Amino acid sequence: MKASALAVVALSVAVSTVAVAKDAIKHYPFANAVAEATKSGKLDGTVKFYLHGNDPQGQVAMIKSDVSVNRKTNAFGKADQPTCDWALQSALIALQNEAKTAGANAVVDIVSDYGDEYRDGEKYECHVGFLMSGVIMKGTLVKVQQ
Repeated sequence: MKASALAVVALSVAVSTVAVAKDAIKHYPFANAVAEATKSGKLDGTVKFYLHGNDPQGQVAMIKSDVSVNRKTNAFGKADQPTCDWALQSALIALQNEAKTAGANAVVDIVSDYGDEYRDGEKYECHVGFLMSGVIMKGTLVKVQQ
């Protein structure tokens, strides 16, 4: 009985050590995930996405600000960037759907928002753990006319 209890404790410590060791914040190229999602048909191209600091050309009319989506995916035993890109693609699909419903054709001023906004014109922030990878993206829905 003592040996099995000790084994359970040792296994719990080992699993929690691995889980804590993997917690990380990563930054990956936004354009790669958008291109892959568009190529695979997950995004249909009717809504454009602009990270903070990149503005569309033309006249911009704001429709809805502070639209936020939170998406996570299974990361167990998987490489970090593919899981992060997958979570981002899921978030972009949700943003695309919200934009279409609202009559917008672009999402601008997109930032990663885990409490402290990560603003970068080329990269997004992903939180990677032992079991899950996730993104929280916030942006503004707009109608762009050229």
